[in-house]
This record gives sequence, C-alpha cells and structure tokens, in this order.
Amino acid sequence: MTSPVPERGPVRPEDFRGILESCRPLILRDQVAAWPAVQAGCKSPEDFCDYVLSFDGGLAMEAFFGPPEIHGKYFYQAGFSAFNFERRHMGFAAAVKAVVENLKKPGAPSVYAGSVPVDDYLPGFTAANTMPLLEKVNPRIWIGHPSNVSSHYDAMENIACVAAGTRRFTLYPPELISKLYVGPIDRTMAGQPVSLAASSAPDSEKFPLFEPLRDSALIAELGPGDALFLPKLWWHQVEGTAPFNCLINYWWDGFRSGPDAPYTAMLLAMIAIAERPPAERAAWKAWFDHYVFRSDGHPLRHLPPEEHGLLGPLKPDNYGRLRAFVMHLLRGGH
Repeated sequence: MTSPVPERGPVRPEDFRGILESCRPLILRDQVAAWPAVQAGCKSPEDFCDYVLSFDGGLAMEAFFGPPEIHGKYFYQAGFSAFNFERRHMGFAAAVKAVVENLKKPGAPSVYAGSVPVDDYLPGFTAANTMPLLEKVNPRIWIGHPSNVSSHYDAMENIACVAAGTRRFTLYPPELISKLYVGPIDRTMAGQPVSLAASSAPDSEKFPLFEPLRDSALIAELGPGDALFLPKLWWHQVEGTAPFNCLINYWWDGFRSGPDAPYTAMLLAMIAIAERPPAERAAWKAWFDHYVFRSDGHPLRHLPPEEHGLLGPLKPDNYGRLRAFVMHLLRGGH
C-alpha cells in the first residue's frame, strides 16, 4: 500500500542540515510560496509565461513534442533504439509560448521543455526567486503540459519546487535497484537510465521481482509553492498533473569533498571488477565493505588516530594525496 511522503512547513536554513543528513525524502509545504513566479502562476499560464519571459536571454534549447496518444508519457518505443516523441531545437521563449498556445488547441501535441539552466537562460530570475536553503546552485526549469517522466534516479540531492500547476512524485528507495528492471545506462531519454518496471503498467510475468513492491511507493503530491527534498539515488517518477505545469529544481552534492563523484567511482569499479570470476568479485566486495562502506566502523579503529595515515580524515590533506595516487595508477604507474 502506498504511503505519503512525510511533510512539514517551511524550513529555515539552520534546520536544513539535519534534513539533508537524514537522506530521507521530505515535503516542504509552502517553502517557496512567496516567489513572484508562484504568484504569477496562480493567476494564469499566460501571466506565468509573461513573467518568466521577462527574464529571457534569447538562448535555444531542445524541447520534447509528443503526439496526443502518448498522453504526456515520454518513453521508449518497442525496444530501446527510438522514443515515442520528437525532439525539436528551438528558442526557449518559443517553447514556452508553444506550451501556452497548445493549451487552447484540442488534439495538439504535448510540449515539454525540461532541465533548462535558469541562470543561463533567464538571468535575474534566481535573484528574484531565491532559495535560502542553498547557496550558489544554478536551478533548472521544467515547463510543460500534463506529463509523466519515467522513474529514474539522480546522483545528486534535489530540491524540487512547484512554481505553477501540480506535481506528483512516486518514490522508491535506492536499495530496490535490483528489482526495478533498469534500462540501458547509455541510451536514455534525458541522461539517466529508467526503471522499466516502475514506468510501465503492471506485468507480473515481465517484472516478477517488482510487482510485489509496486504498491510500497512513497507518494508526494505538491501544489504551487510546495517543495520536495529528494536525496540522491532515490527512484522517482514525476508527473505534471495540471494542464499547465512548471517546476524549478536544484541539484547539488550535499556531501562533496572534492571534484570526484561516487558515480564515477562506480563506473571505474565496473571496468576493473564487474567481469572477474564470482569468487574474486566476492573478495573485492569484502574489501569495499571494509574500506569504503565501513559497515563495522573505521578500518583502522584498532590504531590511534595519529597512525591512520591515508585512512585518516580526507580533509585537509588526504583527499589530495589519495587522488594523486589514484591518478598515478590510472596513468599506468605502480
């Protein structure tokens, strides 16, 4: 049985660190209700369009156009070599106007303009619509008709804010990845692989591992001014459920120590380990558990901290030392 995502009212910056470290989704009701963009969106799509385009920088982007019969469900066609929508390169302003104009045209294609960097395309918008929980994060804007973005994950933390319309998020935790029937990692609709099971109609023959879990999802229903904190690696299907919808979201790594991302480390581990014999993979798994995931605590907990060397805290010096050693090895060093 599905359950609602926990929620609370607007969060102050000094309270957000604890929420971040919980690594659990949380609805932040009315977190951005005072935004001028939200106020414009509550009037009409036209008012919202006029407000957003008052910041337009004249740049072009790629928009999705879907035939009416897909009902905003942008997905693969049969197989994984093609999609059920058309990509069009066009000005951001033209895409936004197409969304508003097609609202009045029965049978018109659905339009979806997504993941557009706000500071690049709409200079000045961020200063007028601030996110006090974060500093120096370039948000992205997503505008369109009713849509259904297939269940996927992000490798960063996310605060997703509804500026206009309504949104529904359907969430599954990271540990279910082996039961989600994940699609290709390199042939994707928008950068991230999707869960074929969570993005499709129920099918116990095709997705036997997932079907018993389908109804265990967490659901977040968001209206104008609401936000959702979504930790990295949580699977989420995102639906725009009003005739006109706009989301502003913020991606960042809340625990970054330097330029290297965990996903990069995973890909390198795939190269180095994934096709070795099962017994050797099991041995390396034990080493990863010991040194990386530290299920039993620090690997040198039996020694005093001053004897931990490279296994001491990453900051201030060990991050650079470890990284230099890794780069030396990748260049063929010994």
